[in-house]
Amino acid sequence: MEREGAGRFVRRRPRRAPGHGGAAGRQARRERGWAMQWPAQVTVREVGPRDGLQAEARILSPEEKVRLIDALTEAGFRRIEATSFVHPGAIPQLADAEAVMTRIRRRPGVIYSALVPNLRGAERALACGVDELSLFVSASETHNRHNVRRSIAESLAGFVPVAKRAAQAGVRLTGYVVTAFGCPYEGDVPEEQVERIVAAYRDLGAVAVYLGDTTGMANPAQVYRLCRRFRQRFPGLELGLHFHNTRGAALANVVAGLQAGITVYDGAVGGLGGCPYAPGATGNVATEDLVHMLEEMGIATGVDLDRLLAAARLAQELMGRELPGFVLKAGKRSDLVRAVREREARGAARDAAGSQGG
Repeated sequence: MEREGAGRFVRRRPRRAPGHGGAAGRQARRERGWAMQWPAQVTVREVGPRDGLQAEARILSPEEKVRLIDALTEAGFRRIEATSFVHPGAIPQLADAEAVMTRIRRRPGVIYSALVPNLRGAERALACGVDELSLFVSASETHNRHNVRRSIAESLAGFVPVAKRAAQAGVRLTGYVVTAFGCPYEGDVPEEQVERIVAAYRDLGAVAVYLGDTTGMANPAQVYRLCRRFRQRFPGLELGLHFHNTRGAALANVVAGLQAGITVYDGAVGGLGGCPYAPGATGNVATEDLVHMLEEMGIATGVDLDRLLAAARLAQELMGRELPGFVLKAGKRSDLVRAVREREARGAARDAAGSQGG
């Protein structure tokens, strides 16, 4: 231990011995159990049709939304958040929830979920045959009052009849903890507050809880710490992560979540969300960027990336603007390698033809 600053002690890593780096060093670390362990597979939930479209300036028609959701189904997603049954005046972008839910082509084995704010919204969703009801509450009192005009306690109390109705209907119940990593009004959010909400969802019978980084304030160290803590505290509860890419840290935060053992992640096709007229307002991590990174890491997602990219191009066409997804612009890593090799092969062929003609 060494002293640093005003009486504070920090632990220093030992200096690396010569030859510690490189392939030999990596092999030695593997043998000592230092190699990073990644999950063999993860579940990617597509939330673009709900969380992405609700923040877009352009309102799609029911037919356009159905085209997008059907394309995402064809891409192989096992969980798709299709819409939200909130009051049409609150989110006009999703005022056609019934029309969308009753027209999509459902594939057996795929969970089509919907966000609901209260019992009335839950009844509307159940009438359309949704497979899962998702609740939401903020970890910040101030944000929750701005968002739904209720205190956290009032929101949780209002979830009780929804949970009972979901149990009666035999559908899955899940919950979001919004602003779990930071609030634009309050700044840091106490981890104990987030933990109390996760516990409340568990007690309501939720099968999964998703921690939301609503305004992109999370950092990898924070994500790792919170997820490790909650996995130990709630061993039987599925935990998922929902990142917005506001400050470019979404994929780094996903890696931190993987290190902590989290295997469920949200994404929005093309990076839908935010508003092009509001500086700094960005959407969710682009699902194709998330899937591409995971697959390149050797982590299976079960998603057909080519079909997902086709869905992203469709979303871009429907929105009438360039979407922020990186892989949508640059293409897959394997596409780049193939294109370079093909270009070099064509050049070699031209050179060979020129030398023969000369």
